[in-house]
Amino acid sequence: MDAQSFLSDFTPERMVVKPGTHVKLQNFNPGFTGDFNKDEAKALLRQGVQDLARYQDVLYAQNTYALLLIFQAMDAAGKDSTIKHVMSGINPQGCQVFSFKQPSAEELDHDYLWRSFKALPERGNIGIFNRSYYEEVLVVRVHPELLAQQQIPKSVKSDRIWQQRFDDINNFEKYLTNNGIVVMKFFLNVSKAEQKKRFLKRINRPDKNWKFSLSDVRERAYWDDYRAAYEDVFTHTSTDWAPWHVIPADHKWFTRLVVANLISKKLQSLNLAYPELEENHMDRLREAKVMLESEE
Repeated sequence: MDAQSFLSDFTPERMVVKPGTHVKLQNFNPGFTGDFNKDEAKALLRQGVQDLARYQDVLYAQNTYALLLIFQAMDAAGKDSTIKHVMSGINPQGCQVFSFKQPSAEELDHDYLWRSFKALPERGNIGIFNRSYYEEVLVVRVHPELLAQQQIPKSVKSDRIWQQRFDDINNFEKYLTNNGIVVMKFFLNVSKAEQKKRFLKRINRPDKNWKFSLSDVRERAYWDDYRAAYEDVFTHTSTDWAPWHVIPADHKWFTRLVVANLISKKLQSLNLAYPELEENHMDRLREAKVMLESEE
């Protein structure tokens, strides 16, 4: 089996959130690995990375579409390492990564999508959001005190604010899609037990200490609240034009393989092609070839 075809049996029913469905994360197994073992997956990932590099080259040359990849997850689910491994073969010139952390004072003086608008990828490029505007319906929902800090009218801070933001986000992503920006959304679904194991690894290994913060454990206390918020996000913002993918994340080798191939399949579906050159341009190429070959 090659990297292009291995997802065909289970991706739709196991990983894509069907628009209009009420989502329960308990129906998505974070430990799922299909029929693959680690060594086989690593070999397929190498092929998938090569395929992705080839498609990115055509995407960049055609300069018509842009690709926006959104990664959301609980802490220690492997977002950073997934981005690192999946994007290891692409040309850095055509890719940008943005990590959205706590909003600055300037960002709080704007609407919550403002900083995302500024970070959108140019045509021909791949943009990666490591966390995103979805934090506004996740972290802010779990911690209502953050909403109180936002410079918005009191009338907006009603019980309907989350549904309003879901509508805003759906319209925003539809706008992007209508303008040639393809939106792919990935939730790396790690189990609570695996998160604990990874937190302890960060504490016990000196080379991992820098990745750990006491706030990570504090946020873990809100595990159920975050899961409920994510379920509401998937239920209301998985659309035909920008569906959510819930990716098993307890085994990083499988997570990376799935993400790489899903991105490759999406780029393949765009029927990308190198630009066709006009005849006068071909004439100039032939002239240049003659000049170069005639040099002593």
